[in-house]
Amino acid sequence: MARTTFNGPVVSQNGFIGGHQVASANAVNATGTASAAQVATGYITSTSASPTTITLPTGTDLGTAIGAVQGTTLDLYIDNTGGASTVTVAVNTNAILSTGAVDAAAAAGTFGDLTIASGATGIGRFTLMFSSPTAYVFTRTA
Repeated sequence: MARTTFNGPVVSQNGFIGGHQVASANAVNATGTASAAQVATGYITSTSASPTTITLPTGTDLGTAIGAVQGTTLDLYIDNTGGASTVTVAVNTNAILSTGAVDAAAAAGTFGDLTIASGATGIGRFTLMFSSPTAYVFTRTA
């Protein structure tokens, strides 16, 4: 099945190819806040030798950057395979951890795990779902 760009409604008789196409890597190699533009790409890398905390942008900043409305979703991949230490994700104003994240926060490798190990297994996928144009719920999904 060829990859084609369409304008307007699209109907498929054979299904669609899913996947995330990364246009460019967005490196966050020191503790700080990722920009809305970086998060909007859906892919952030970290190659830091030191523990790094990546704080997500506010709900208002990210919602404005992507034109969010209630129900908008965004998958965010954080790739720490080139890093030498753990990356931790932190939420910001109007970014709320999902109930699953709060309930399972102590269990590594679960929906509540906000750390990404370094090395070959150092990739985490997170889903952000907007409850309004300026607030989102954050959950680890892989």
